[in-house]
Amino acid sequence: MTALELTSPANPRVRAASRLRDRRERESLGLSLVDGAREIGRALTAGVETVELFSCPGLTTSAEARAALDVAQTAKVTVTSVSERVMARLAFGDRSDGLVAVIRTPPVNLGRLVLPAEPLIVVAESVEKPGNLGAILRSADGAAADALIAADPRTDIFNPNAIRASLGTIFSLPIAVATTPATIAWLREAGIRIVVARVDGSLPYTEVDLRGALAIVLGSEAEGLADAWSGPGIQAVRLPMLGIADSLNVSAAAAILLYEARRQRGVP
Repeated sequence: MTALELTSPANPRVRAASRLRDRRERESLGLSLVDGAREIGRALTAGVETVELFSCPGLTTSAEARAALDVAQTAKVTVTSVSERVMARLAFGDRSDGLVAVIRTPPVNLGRLVLPAEPLIVVAESVEKPGNLGAILRSADGAAADALIAADPRTDIFNPNAIRASLGTIFSLPIAVATTPATIAWLREAGIRIVVARVDGSLPYTEVDLRGALAIVLGSEAEGLADAWSGPGIQAVRLPMLGIADSLNVSAAAAILLYEARRQRGVP
């Protein structure tokens, strides 16, 4: 259903949605913002609860925007028409498809993960930048990983910028959030082998078997992995660095390792 058009950025509903740019507001309410037709369409298709959808008729001209609106109407989502001025207040960056949604963030506890017999999991520990987290999710989706676990995250996983950087794949990939000790204990209990990426890893990544039940673990951009990710039963691998830099961006490292794991496993 479509509500009356909102024309003022000071409207209480607009201001409430805008406050979801703040992490504390998102976490206290269990809500987040999704900006972009493709991302909103994927959230709706995945069945994510959409509390409200703001639509600027003058900007929803793309095929993806129209398709997202069709799905929203089928799902009986409240669609609120807004002016371009209001959309400018709600949207992120300089790209606007004329759609911004308020969603209820899905549960992310480890116990909810349902995995196949030999899962490929990516663990991202203490990643700070939402854009990097979103890029890791996009690579995990592309390489047909079975889940992503954010261990001790320094940004909330449903940060609007992480959602956007993932191109909405965040809604189709099973996700969990936990502390590092809880993540390690869960992986060990599930019999999932742990391979960690370190600049001082003992073996090049191409010389390690990445088949079977496996978790590929990557650390924060600045500090790498915590000491807990070392010791018996944990294989450290390195990506050879042939220039003057000592490491790759965490999302680039994730893409390389995930696609090597996919190469070894074969295309599904």
